[in-house]
Amino acid sequence: MRITYPSIDKLLDQIDSRYSLSVLAAKRAHELEAGKPGALDNYHNLKPVGQALEEIAAGKVTVDPDHHGDPEE
Repeated sequence: MRITYPSIDKLLDQIDSRYSLSVLAAKRAHELEAGKPGALDNYHNLKPVGQALEEIAAGKVTVDPDHHGDPEE
C-alpha cells in the first residue's frame, strides 16, 4: 500500500528527516489507538497511521526538539 495523502514531500517540508517522521507518526498513531482525541475534525484516512500523518501535515503534531526523556514517553 502506498501513502498518497498527505504526500511524503509535504511531510518532509515540516519534519527534517524520514526517521523523525516515522517515529513521530508511529508514536501519534499509538496515542490515537489508545483513545486519545484526534487533532483534526475530519480525516481522509481510516487507519491511525494515516490520521497521524494528516495531523503532522496540518501542523497539529510536531517534534519537540527539547525533549530528552525516555524514548517511550
